[in-house]
Amino acid sequence: MFVITADQRNSRSSDDAVTATLASLNDARTNDLVLPAERTAGDEVQMLLTTTRATLDIALDLTRTEQWSVGIGLGAVPTPFGSSVRATSGPAFIAAREAIDRAKRSPAKCAVESSPTSEFVGDIEPLLELLVLLRNRRTENGWELYDLLRTGITQADAADRLGISPQSASQRALVAGLRTEEDAVRALTNLLDRAHRELSADHGASRDNPRLLSTKEGRS
Repeated sequence: MFVITADQRNSRSSDDAVTATLASLNDARTNDLVLPAERTAGDEVQMLLTTTRATLDIALDLTRTEQWSVGIGLGAVPTPFGSSVRATSGPAFIAAREAIDRAKRSPAKCAVESSPTSEFVGDIEPLLELLVLLRNRRTENGWELYDLLRTGITQADAADRLGISPQSASQRALVAGLRTEEDAVRALTNLLDRAHRELSADHGASRDNPRLLSTKEGRS
């Protein structure tokens, strides 16, 4: 499963962003959240998710605001779940804690960790960092086009709404790196899926054969 732990940046010198962020997440992401997202320690928010794409989308939405450091954790979460996110635990939560600690020192303010360690996750983090840094350079005009296209309309319709020519919209999309982002999100989703399947298979094998887990731990 996937856990996101996000810590508000510069919280001592800025208004609290946790309340509004939680309200938005719990309203718009009801179908993606296993349990309602909630405030944990101080200015942190935490959530438990089951789908790769929702995890990636939420991480990108949070980093876009430049208000959050974001840690993504992959791993098992034993059932039954707790009554709340704060009452739930497992390797995915431990991985998210390690990720958020590293994210605070990252240029992209985003990091990924898994428990146990996965080779795929080692490939995911630098690609995710590049994508976040690409998005951080996007202008307001680029974001305006991005937000329109995200609603599902065509680029030609977006150009019409913006009052610009289709050629200008294509140029704006190119400068904003929208096609690059689309391809990168697809690749990252695939890698996260593969990492998740690998961890799920390892967890299942270890649960069926506890000696397998002890052997792996002995080699690490």
